[in-house]
Amino acid sequence: MSSRSTATADLFEPPARVAHRVCGADEAGRGPLAGPVVAAAVILDPCVTIDGLRDSKKLPAARRETIAAAIRTRSIAWAIGVASVDEIDALNILQASLLAMRRAIEALDPPASYALIDGNRLPPLSIPARAIVGGDSTEPAICAASILAKVHRDALMRELDAIHPGYGFAQHFGYPTPLHLRRLRELGPSRVHRRSFAPVRALLAKDT
Repeated sequence: MSSRSTATADLFEPPARVAHRVCGADEAGRGPLAGPVVAAAVILDPCVTIDGLRDSKKLPAARRETIAAAIRTRSIAWAIGVASVDEIDALNILQASLLAMRRAIEALDPPASYALIDGNRLPPLSIPARAIVGGDSTEPAICAASILAKVHRDALMRELDAIHPGYGFAQHFGYPTPLHLRRLRELGPSRVHRRSFAPVRALLAKDT
Protein backbone atom coordinates (compact mmCIF):
# COMPACT_ATOMS: atom_id res chain seq x y z
CA MET A 1 0.00 0.00 0.00
CA SER A 2 1.18 3.53 -0.76
CA SER A 3 1.26 6.36 1.73
CA ARG A 4 -0.90 8.78 -0.28
CA SER A 5 -4.02 10.09 1.40
CA THR A 6 -7.44 8.59 0.60
CA ALA A 7 -8.86 12.01 -0.25
CA THR A 8 -6.16 12.77 -2.78
CA ALA A 9 -6.34 9.29 -4.27
CA ASP A 10 -10.14 9.49 -4.61
CA LEU A 11 -9.93 12.91 -6.24
CA PHE A 12 -7.44 12.11 -8.98
CA GLU A 13 -6.21 8.58 -9.27
CA PRO A 14 -9.21 6.35 -10.12
CA PRO A 15 -10.28 8.48 -13.15
CA ALA A 16 -6.68 8.71 -14.29
CA ARG A 17 -6.16 4.97 -13.89
CA VAL A 18 -9.32 4.24 -15.90
CA ALA A 19 -7.91 6.48 -18.62
CA HIS A 20 -4.65 4.47 -18.47
CA ARG A 21 -2.63 7.66 -18.11
CA VAL A 22 -1.08 7.48 -14.65
CA CYS A 23 2.69 7.71 -14.86
CA GLY A 24 5.29 6.83 -12.30
CA ALA A 25 8.52 8.82 -12.17
CA ASP A 26 11.82 8.23 -10.43
CA GLU A 27 15.46 9.22 -10.80
CA ALA A 28 18.84 7.54 -10.63
CA GLY A 29 22.16 9.13 -9.80
CA ARG A 30 21.67 11.62 -7.00
CA GLY A 31 24.62 10.31 -4.99
CA PRO A 32 27.44 9.92 -7.52
CA LEU A 33 30.35 12.33 -7.83
CA ALA A 34 30.25 12.20 -11.62
CA GLY A 35 27.83 11.98 -14.50
CA PRO A 36 24.31 13.26 -15.06
CA VAL A 37 21.22 12.54 -13.03
CA VAL A 38 18.69 10.55 -15.04
CA ALA A 39 14.94 10.22 -14.56
CA ALA A 40 12.35 8.04 -16.21
CA ALA A 41 8.57 8.23 -16.47
CA VAL A 42 6.39 5.24 -17.30
CA ILE A 43 2.70 4.73 -17.99
CA LEU A 44 2.02 1.04 -17.45
CA ASP A 45 -0.73 -0.80 -19.28
CA PRO A 46 -3.13 -2.06 -16.56
CA CYS A 47 -4.02 -5.00 -18.79
CA VAL A 48 -0.42 -6.19 -19.11
CA THR A 49 1.62 -7.79 -16.34
CA ILE A 50 5.36 -7.20 -16.18
CA ASP A 51 6.97 -9.62 -13.76
CA GLY A 52 9.67 -8.49 -11.37
CA LEU A 53 8.78 -4.82 -10.89
CA ARG A 54 10.49 -3.61 -7.75
CA ASP A 55 12.98 -1.01 -6.59
CA SER A 56 15.85 -1.09 -9.10
CA LYS A 57 18.41 -1.16 -6.28
CA LYS A 58 17.07 -4.57 -5.19
CA LEU A 59 17.59 -6.18 -8.60
CA PRO A 60 20.77 -7.68 -10.07
CA ALA A 61 22.04 -5.83 -13.12
CA ALA A 62 21.13 -8.59 -15.60
CA ARG A 63 17.60 -8.83 -14.21
CA ARG A 64 17.20 -5.04 -14.46
CA GLU A 65 18.17 -5.17 -18.12
CA THR A 66 15.62 -7.90 -18.84
CA ILE A 67 12.81 -6.10 -17.03
CA ALA A 68 13.74 -2.78 -18.64
CA ALA A 69 13.35 -4.35 -22.08
CA ALA A 70 9.88 -5.59 -21.09
CA ILE A 71 8.92 -2.15 -19.78
CA ARG A 72 9.99 -0.48 -23.00
CA THR A 73 8.00 -2.87 -25.17
CA ARG A 74 4.91 -3.47 -23.02
CA SER A 75 4.10 -0.13 -21.38
CA ILE A 76 1.75 2.46 -22.86
CA ALA A 77 4.48 5.10 -22.81
CA TRP A 78 7.92 5.69 -21.34
CA ALA A 79 10.44 8.50 -21.52
CA ILE A 80 13.83 9.49 -20.16
CA GLY A 81 14.86 12.89 -18.81
CA VAL A 82 18.43 13.95 -18.08
CA ALA A 83 19.96 16.83 -16.15
CA SER A 84 23.60 17.45 -16.99
CA VAL A 85 26.59 17.84 -14.69
CA ASP A 86 26.56 21.59 -15.43
CA GLU A 87 22.89 21.78 -14.41
CA ILE A 88 23.60 19.82 -11.23
CA ASP A 89 26.37 22.24 -10.29
CA ALA A 90 24.26 25.29 -11.15
CA LEU A 91 20.97 24.22 -9.53
CA ASN A 92 21.99 21.66 -6.83
CA ILE A 93 21.29 17.95 -7.06
CA LEU A 94 17.73 18.10 -5.72
CA GLN A 95 16.58 20.71 -8.22
CA ALA A 96 18.42 18.95 -11.04
CA SER A 97 16.70 15.68 -10.12
CA LEU A 98 13.30 17.38 -10.20
CA LEU A 99 14.20 18.95 -13.54
CA ALA A 100 15.10 15.53 -14.98
CA MET A 101 11.79 14.10 -13.74
CA ARG A 102 9.83 16.97 -15.26
CA ARG A 103 11.60 16.45 -18.58
CA ALA A 104 10.78 12.74 -18.52
CA ILE A 105 7.12 13.30 -17.68
CA GLU A 106 6.70 16.01 -20.30
CA ALA A 107 8.26 13.75 -22.95
CA LEU A 108 5.64 11.01 -22.54
CA ASP A 109 3.57 10.26 -25.64
CA PRO A 110 0.69 9.86 -25.04
CA PRO A 111 0.93 12.30 -22.14
CA ALA A 112 0.11 11.41 -18.57
CA SER A 113 -2.92 12.88 -16.80
CA TYR A 114 -1.59 12.20 -13.31
CA ALA A 115 1.89 11.54 -11.92
CA LEU A 116 3.17 9.48 -9.01
CA ILE A 117 6.60 10.74 -7.95
CA ASP A 118 9.05 8.85 -5.76
CA GLY A 119 10.16 10.88 -2.75
CA ASN A 120 8.76 13.83 -0.84
CA ARG A 121 9.12 16.62 -3.39
CA LEU A 122 7.26 17.33 -6.63
CA PRO A 123 8.69 18.88 -9.78
CA PRO A 124 6.65 21.73 -11.26
CA LEU A 125 4.12 20.04 -13.55
CA SER A 126 1.01 20.98 -15.50
CA ILE A 127 -0.82 17.84 -14.29
CA PRO A 128 -1.89 16.70 -10.80
CA ALA A 129 0.78 14.73 -8.98
CA ARG A 130 1.48 12.98 -5.71
CA ALA A 131 4.84 12.47 -4.01
CA ILE A 132 5.18 9.05 -2.35
CA VAL A 133 8.05 8.31 0.01
CA GLY A 134 9.26 4.80 -0.78
CA GLY A 135 7.16 4.73 -3.93
CA ASP A 136 9.87 2.78 -5.74
CA SER A 137 8.95 -0.17 -3.52
CA THR A 138 5.15 0.21 -3.49
CA GLU A 139 3.92 1.64 -6.79
CA PRO A 140 4.48 -0.50 -9.91
CA ALA A 141 4.74 2.49 -12.25
CA ILE A 142 7.39 4.10 -10.04
CA CYS A 143 9.23 0.79 -9.81
CA ALA A 144 9.24 0.63 -13.61
CA ALA A 145 10.58 4.18 -13.81
CA SER A 146 13.26 3.35 -11.24
CA ILE A 147 14.44 0.44 -13.37
CA LEU A 148 14.52 2.40 -16.63
CA ALA A 149 16.35 5.33 -15.04
CA LYS A 150 18.99 3.06 -13.48
CA VAL A 151 19.56 1.05 -16.67
CA HIS A 152 19.81 4.19 -18.80
CA ARG A 153 22.20 5.93 -16.43
CA ASP A 154 24.43 2.87 -16.11
CA ALA A 155 24.69 2.76 -19.90
CA LEU A 156 25.65 6.43 -19.98
CA MET A 157 28.35 5.85 -17.38
CA ARG A 158 29.79 2.97 -19.38
CA GLU A 159 30.03 5.34 -22.34
CA LEU A 160 31.77 7.92 -20.14
CA ASP A 161 34.18 5.22 -18.97
CA ALA A 162 35.38 4.85 -22.56
CA ILE A 163 35.74 8.62 -22.97
CA HIS A 164 37.41 9.15 -19.58
CA PRO A 165 39.36 5.95 -18.87
CA GLY A 166 41.04 5.36 -15.56
CA TYR A 167 38.31 6.44 -13.15
CA GLY A 168 36.42 3.14 -13.26
CA PHE A 169 33.05 4.62 -14.20
CA ALA A 170 31.91 1.28 -15.66
CA GLN A 171 32.49 -0.33 -12.26
CA HIS A 172 31.14 2.18 -9.75
CA PHE A 173 29.01 4.38 -12.09
CA GLY A 174 30.33 7.52 -10.46
CA TYR A 175 29.48 6.67 -6.86
CA PRO A 176 32.10 7.56 -4.21
CA THR A 177 33.59 4.10 -3.76
CA PRO A 178 37.14 3.70 -2.42
CA LEU A 179 38.32 2.94 -5.97
CA HIS A 180 36.69 6.07 -7.36
CA LEU A 181 38.04 8.30 -4.61
CA ARG A 182 41.53 6.92 -5.10
CA ARG A 183 41.47 7.42 -8.87
CA LEU A 184 39.99 10.89 -8.38
CA ARG A 185 42.94 11.84 -6.17
CA GLU A 186 45.42 10.33 -8.62
CA LEU A 187 43.98 11.72 -11.85
CA GLY A 188 42.16 14.82 -10.69
CA PRO A 189 38.57 15.65 -11.63
CA SER A 190 37.40 15.10 -15.19
CA ARG A 191 34.95 17.37 -16.98
CA VAL A 192 32.11 15.03 -16.00
CA HIS A 193 32.77 15.26 -12.26
CA ARG A 194 30.32 17.32 -10.22
CA ARG A 195 32.29 20.29 -9.01
CA SER A 196 29.71 21.22 -6.39
CA PHE A 197 30.15 17.88 -4.57
CA ALA A 198 32.51 18.05 -1.59
CA PRO A 199 35.25 15.53 -2.58
CA VAL A 200 35.57 17.08 -6.04
CA ARG A 201 35.35 20.63 -4.72
CA ALA A 202 38.10 19.90 -2.18
CA LEU A 203 40.47 18.62 -4.86
CA LEU A 204 39.81 21.63 -7.07
CA ALA A 205 40.46 23.95 -4.13
CA LYS A 206 43.92 22.39 -3.66
CA ASP A 207 44.83 23.33 -7.23
CA THR A 208 43.94 26.99 -6.88
